[in-house]
Amino acid sequence: MKLPNGVPTDLELEILKIIWRRGDATVREVFEDLANGRQVAYTTVLTMMGVLERKGFVGRTPGDRAYLYRTIHSERQVLDGMLKEFTDRVFSGSVECLVAHLVGNPEVSPEEISRIQALLCGQ
Repeated sequence: MKLPNGVPTDLELEILKIIWRRGDATVREVFEDLANGRQVAYTTVLTMMGVLERKGFVGRTPGDRAYLYRTIHSERQVLDGMLKEFTDRVFSGSVECLVAHLVGNPEVSPEEISRIQALLCGQ
């Protein structure tokens, strides 16, 4: 799946993860969740939610006192799109080259390689 307008930035992805987890969220709720792990201004979150809406990642509906934001695409769809964009850009679209790079990476443990092999073999 091609993403609506490119891949989300790190902060956009954090916001999307909060909304996926909650199902829907107000700017205040996203701000409070983000503020637990990082220093961020409410106005920054408000701006980023607007950016995500313009990019086609979220939609909003009027709530009782504030807009409720909901993701338009599932987490799987966005992550698949991000992976496709990365694979296209870095490995010329070759999933085989991506997997070969992972398997040959010294940071990937033997246990992880075993689990990858089991996934590829359908076990």
